[in-house]
Amino acid sequence: MSRSGTVRSGRPRVASRAELERLGFELFERHGFDATTVDDIAAAAGIGRRTFFRYFASKNDLVWGDFEAELLRLRSLLAAVPADTPVMEALRSVVIEFNRFDDHVVPWHRRRMELILRVPALRADSTLRYHSWREVITEFAAERAGVPATAPEPRLIAHLALAACIFAYELWLEDESAGLAALLDTSFRRLETGFS
Repeated sequence: MSRSGTVRSGRPRVASRAELERLGFELFERHGFDATTVDDIAAAAGIGRRTFFRYFASKNDLVWGDFEAELLRLRSLLAAVPADTPVMEALRSVVIEFNRFDDHVVPWHRRRMELILRVPALRADSTLRYHSWREVITEFAAERAGVPATAPEPRLIAHLALAACIFAYELWLEDESAGLAALLDTSFRRLETGFS
């Protein structure tokens, strides 16, 4: 059933997580995030509600995509940094690489980040994901410093790194001509120099 109450025909059933994600984004753009329900997405995809939940735990999860896989990729990039690279330089290079996208993916990623940073329900939901992201950075910084992950400095570095990323993304969303890599680079270089 669609919003009009009719069965949607002519569109094959969605058969992958990526396809369902793209369809959800189409509906968010057309009707708004808050007004689009899981039932709307499932109906448009030609699947049942239970099938939707095999792919995503919630509508919010659909927006974030495969976040756990992205955290694993972040860990992998950090692990590949040479041991003699200073921590902030390492984080800058890794964060830039982690946020590098092919040209055809950039508009899609921009829509994702607009939702995450501008929709109140998603901003509230982001707390747990930001915490997980910071944990990865904290563990890296702690290992480099030879201190426990509970020590203040690695935790501070992680908080600052996340703030630098969010700030760069906000600037990027405000100016479509801006390059994300350059904004991230500038933000992290300011952290490295301590704003001197």
